[in-house]
Parts: sequence; C-alpha cells; structure tokens
Amino acid sequence: MATLRIEPTRDPATGLFYLAVYMPADSQSPFVTTAPRYMSAAAAEQDMIATLTAAANRPR
Repeated sequence: MATLRIEPTRDPATGLFYLAVYMPADSQSPFVTTAPRYMSAAAAEQDMIATLTAAANRPR
C-alpha cells in the first residue's frame, strides 16, 4: 500500500496557503495541489480533515 503526505504550503504570490499532496510520501514533487485559498496552514489542514471525514462517512 502506498502512503501519501499532505503539506500546507504558503503561496508566495498571494500569501495564501494551498495543500500539496505527495504520493508516494517520499516524493520530491507533489502529485496534486489545491488552489491557494486558505488564510492559514491550520485552516488548510482542517479543511482536508473535514473532506476526508465526509468521504469516509458517505453511504455506499
């Protein structure tokens, strides 16, 4: 099973944060990123947790 790493990163152009997803976890460049839309790293992390929780709790 592959592991992944998710890092909030500040966009130097806007000052906002985006999420960078690395897969596999030790990859040097991100597999995918979000748009820079978060005011803080904590807000980005909380949004990712909420998204994963909603997906995990969705009826199948």
